[in-house]
Amino acid sequence: MIEKRRRIALSLDLEWPYKRHSDVYAGTQQYIHEQGWDSVIDEFVADSLPETRRGKVPYDGIIARATSRLGQRCQKLKLPLVNVFQSSPAREKLPGVFPDFHISGRSRAEHLMSRGVRNFAALGCHDDISDLLEIDALQTVITRRGHRCITEWLNLSYYGSLTQWRKTERTISKWMDQWQLPIGVSIGSDNLGRLVMQKCHERGWRIPEDVAIIAGRNEETICLRPHPSITSMEMGYEQVGYEAARLLHLLMDQKTPPTHQIYLPPVGIVIRESTDFFAVEDELIAAALSFIAENCHRRIGATDVARAVSTETRTLQNRFRKILSKPIAATIRSVRLERAKRELTQTDRPLKTIAREVGFGDPMRMYQVFRRELGVTPSDYRQQRRISATPEDSNA
Repeated sequence: MIEKRRRIALSLDLEWPYKRHSDVYAGTQQYIHEQGWDSVIDEFVADSLPETRRGKVPYDGIIARATSRLGQRCQKLKLPLVNVFQSSPAREKLPGVFPDFHISGRSRAEHLMSRGVRNFAALGCHDDISDLLEIDALQTVITRRGHRCITEWLNLSYYGSLTQWRKTERTISKWMDQWQLPIGVSIGSDNLGRLVMQKCHERGWRIPEDVAIIAGRNEETICLRPHPSITSMEMGYEQVGYEAARLLHLLMDQKTPPTHQIYLPPVGIVIRESTDFFAVEDELIAAALSFIAENCHRRIGATDVARAVSTETRTLQNRFRKILSKPIAATIRSVRLERAKRELTQTDRPLKTIAREVGFGDPMRMYQVFRRELGVTPSDYRQQRRISATPEDSNA
């Protein structure tokens, strides 16, 4: 007898062209294909399900950006449901899989502080759980280091009408009036990141020299154009979809999952031009860092940097150690490392080409730096930062 193929309903608001919709869908499709199941996009699944088990239940399980109504209907029908909507009002009651926004917030804070800024600001939507969790973690890290974060909140409907949009612009302007430059800014939305960047340009503020920005969930179309490109956080939504399907598998088999809700660490920060710098108030160090940023692809050393800013090498070396807590050579190496990481993550260019163009010269030198600084090879780093289609083995 041929076993009946399982039929899975997907309700993921796929009309929205964002990774939290499309990439979650792609992840579910990977797992569903591996299992030989069928999947159906049913954006009105809460309405299409029967009221009771007396009616025909067309699905064996559901993965959804779940509403309270869908959760109640599935509970009544004893139909397995996995939620992937972090702001769902029924989130605490349902099995779910989400990115870990606490880790994301901490990573954002650490990245901005590594740029040398000591002033911080954050912008999010107060009715978005993702923003609430992320900004809370970011603020915790920043305040523990003895710094202050100027935080502003918007409604999710900040673009709902011309009146609402004008109010949003006024709110953002008042928020920016409080900034002290140079500043590091974390913004929940890619779209808001571009808007804030536009407002910075209108004020004559330079990015990243005056304002370092990390924004959104790495929607490439928004982040990469126009100049400067925006540093963002790759959340790994495809893996969220895959693990949601795996969790649904357990529930359909009536097995007890290891946890009610699963939180997956983000893939990592995709560093782009909007944070590609070091912010310092010391004019000599700032000039030296600017020279390093513009010339790190060449064979330069401490003497070249000192000559470029018209000072003695020993004097500049002492200043670097005092202000940045690292020598000139280590700073040059850090800049090259960050650019190599960006190239490895965002392109398929050969290691030999990347090593040469970021200033390491040859792949072996880049290999040595990666192993010493990060504990992985350049190839391993590239592999780890790409969204993997094959998750770790599991007994599920």
